[in-house]
Order: sequence, then structure tokens, then C-alpha cells
Amino acid sequence: MNQPIHTLLFSTLYPSGARPLHGVFVETRLRELLSTGQVRTTVISPVPWFPRVKTPNRRYAAMAATPLRERINGIDVLHPRYLVVPRIGMNLTPFTLAWSARSAVRQLLNEGVQIDVIDAHYYYPDGVAAALLGRWFKKPVVITARGTDVNLIPEYRIPRKLIHWAAGHARASIGVSAALVERMRNLGMPGDRLHMMRNGVDLQRFQLGDREAARRQLGITTGPVLLAVGNLYEFKGQRLVVQALAQVRKRHPQAQLLVVGEGQDREMIERQVQACGLGDAVRMVGAIANTSLATWYSAADVMLLASSREGWPNVLLESMACGTPVVACRVGGVPEIVQNPVVGRVVPERSAAALADAVLELLDHPSARESIRDYAQGFDWNRTSQDQLNLFKALTDRPQTATA
Repeated sequence: MNQPIHTLLFSTLYPSGARPLHGVFVETRLRELLSTGQVRTTVISPVPWFPRVKTPNRRYAAMAATPLRERINGIDVLHPRYLVVPRIGMNLTPFTLAWSARSAVRQLLNEGVQIDVIDAHYYYPDGVAAALLGRWFKKPVVITARGTDVNLIPEYRIPRKLIHWAAGHARASIGVSAALVERMRNLGMPGDRLHMMRNGVDLQRFQLGDREAARRQLGITTGPVLLAVGNLYEFKGQRLVVQALAQVRKRHPQAQLLVVGEGQDREMIERQVQACGLGDAVRMVGAIANTSLATWYSAADVMLLASSREGWPNVLLESMACGTPVVACRVGGVPEIVQNPVVGRVVPERSAAALADAVLELLDHPSARESIRDYAQGFDWNRTSQDQLNLFKALTDRPQTATA
């Protein structure tokens, strides 16, 4: 029997006991890979340094409360601290990140932990730091891009140069959608090292459920029900979704919106709700664990995503796996996910009117929930996990020696 490959997953985007919802999409991809039984993994997920003091900022408090080392779902996870410097931090962070992780890598090697390949997620600053670690410890590095890291950050001169340097030193670069891979190619990343490995959907966690039972569980008595799932940031477009609801209610006065997520724009969205006179029609749910989201998807008639940029939005597949159609703006990998009108609509114009029109179409001509679920089943994780395995095996066939 072949010996398992030992990877070091390196990313600041990974859950912790203090931040269980942070980077859950990276953990999901890892969990599916580990289920093959051919990989063993240790995780280094650095956390910005913040003093352990009482603070009203829950995000900073959670960082301070994160342990230096913990086991999460049976995986050993280290959280070294790195320094973020105000103003110039964007340019320095890859280096402070790498330096903080260097001691953690050395600690693992001294403990006898095997590292065959460094599996980094998010190109900047994480991928640049991983490339530095790869040089110091003579380990092959694979970097996965996920969206903003190559769609937005390269607009800044120094980060763009560092991303280009990291791509030249990585043995492979992965994009989670074809659109993202094309963007990476246009940035000048070596074409022969680019791979497209899309995210899948957990078909066990997200399944068809009884819609009426889900609504009773959530205390929903009227419909139609629209749903928006995502962090509350401007680029996610929840304010547009609120405006779209106002237009939908002209035809469906009982329509309501559930907004699942937390973030810095919550108060702004709440003001938008009041400005539109929708105080009784919008429910700000807050953050929900990924393991509990299926109930919310099942309760909805339509799930909306109004982002201005995306890599591969997992929420679309999660919704479809629960039998709920989607409406999303034409960005990133969205058109690669929503390829059939049975499962939803892709709107070319990012506007409340376009979103509302698409929602009304789906409400007027609903698809069978079983058909939507059938479509989502074509996006399981098997292909991606096997592609990762093949890539890691190809890299680890070449001898490497740790010297740092």
C-alpha cells in the first residue's frame, strides 16, 4: 500500500475554536481530500497579533482568544502570531507572515512531522509567504487562488510583483474556476503550472429538506422567502438585495428576506432596510454555522448573490443541493456554476431591478426542487480531490531535502 502524502496546509483562512466560521471553505476542501485516506495534514494558520485585552471589537477579541495550538476535527492546527503594521502592512505582511510561520514549521520538523508539500490557500499574502517557506525548507509549494487575491490585490504595484515572484517559485498554481485561471494567466503566471480545480459541494451536509418543516423551525409563516448568505461587506451587495426585495413586494406583498452573515456593513444594511420601509420584511439573522445552513436554504424560495466579484461562490451550490434556485450577478465563476435555467438565473447587470426581475421569473415559473438537486449532484468533490492527489503525487515523486 502506498504511503500517504503529508501536506502542510498554510493559510490565514482556516477555522479555529475562537473563530469557527473563518475560512470554512478551505477546511471543507481539506476535509474532502482527507476523506480519500491518501493524505495526512498538519495546518499552520497564522493569526494577526492582538493583545489579550477586553475590547468591544469582537473580531479582535476572537484573534486574541485563539490558542497557539489546537486540534480541530482531529487535525493538528498551529496559530503562530504575525505582525500587521498599519498603513504599510499590505506590503510587509507576506514577510511578517512567513517569519512567524518559520518557527512553527521548524517546530513541526523537530517533532518528526513529515512535510512533503506545502499546500497554500489565498495568493496574497499567504501564497507569497508560503513560497518563502518553500525556499527556506526546500519543500514544493502549491498555491490556490480564490478570488480577490488575484482579481483585486494585483492592482497594487508591490503586491502584484510579489504575487508574480511567488507564482514563479511555486511548483503549481490552482484557480477554483476557469475565469480565475484565465485571470492568473493574464497576470503572467507560468501557464504550464496553472490548474483549474473547482470547489465542490458537500452533498451529505446539504440535502433536500421539507420546506414547510424548515419554515416552521425558523418561525416563518409567510412567503415568498428570499435568502442572502455571505459576509456583510459592500462588495457582497446585500443592500442591492434589499432594494430588489422592495421591487418584488410590488407583486408579492408578503415577500420577505433573510440575511445570513455578519460583517462591518451590518448597520449600513439595516439603515437601507429602514429607508426602504422594510423593517418587518427583512430578518438580519447573523452568522450561522455551515453545518446548520441547510435549514435556511431549504426554507427559501430563492437564494440571491449580488456580489461585484467572486471566485467560486460555494453558497450557490449549497443552495442548489438543498433544491433552492439561485439568482446571481455575472462575476467570476458564477456562469460556470449556473449553466441551466432550471437552477436559476445569472443577471448581466448588477442592479436591484435586474435581480428583482430574475426573482419574479423564478417565482412565476418554479422548477422542481428534485431537478435542482440533481443538477447540484454533478458538483461533488470527487474530481477535485483526485486532481489534488495526482498533483501532489507528481510533486512528491521528486526528491526534496529540508535544510532550514
